[in-house]
Amino acid sequence: MRIMTLNVNGIRSAARKGFFQWLHRERPDIVCLQETKVQLDQLEESLFWPEDYQCYYVEALRKGYSGVALYTRREPDELIQGLGWPDMDAEGRYLEARFGNLSVASVYLPSGSSSEERQAVKFDFMQRFLPFLRDCAKNGRDYILCGDWNIAHKPIDLKNWRSNQKNSGFLPEERAWLDQVFEKEGWVDAFRVVNSEPEQYTWWSNRGQAWAKNVGWRIDYQVVSPSLKGLIRSASIYKDQRFSDHAPLIIDYDYPFPA
Repeated sequence: MRIMTLNVNGIRSAARKGFFQWLHRERPDIVCLQETKVQLDQLEESLFWPEDYQCYYVEALRKGYSGVALYTRREPDELIQGLGWPDMDAEGRYLEARFGNLSVASVYLPSGSSSEERQAVKFDFMQRFLPFLRDCAKNGRDYILCGDWNIAHKPIDLKNWRSNQKNSGFLPEERAWLDQVFEKEGWVDAFRVVNSEPEQYTWWSNRGQAWAKNVGWRIDYQVVSPSLKGLIRSASIYKDQRFSDHAPLIIDYDYPFPA
């Protein structure tokens, strides 16, 4: 089973840069997208509903902001939109598809880089998301939580870690929270199971020559249940084309895609 996740930073912008042509060639089983920045009435073109996929979108109430999507080659048994938190659900940050005992979700954690107020929103999301993760871990399902978590976990996960220790995305509190997710709660960073190399990034600033010089951050994840750890076969970050300020993260699992 191949799963791809990407923060598209505007799905219409990504489409103009060739994302859907690439997707047709890549043919993952499940696609998780974040920051679609689109309302459903702006998706009339067939391009946004690729053939051979069941396509689902969750929009933010605010136009041109946030939003997630999920494409799957098989219709889910159940679709869950939102986390049940009115404030965050209004921003379109969670969409989960269930296939038998497997749940795959497109997740978009808030960014705190724009202001102290938004950093407070991010911390609040994190505080509420931890009990959600605990509940998921207890219910016996297999989870693959894909998306932009807006946190680089360790110094290996961003180029200029020393100068970013007081910046959102690499704050000590954020990193400690991921420590708890992975080490105490038992969730698994699927990419690092099969790739422990440095300079493996999924986001680059548009300032300067960050992309050309590979001065990036790894803030996009596939976070999986411990039951799936032994089934992770390969992981890659696609950089041959640029559809967004993020890059597609592709992971293959030795888990049969539900027929």
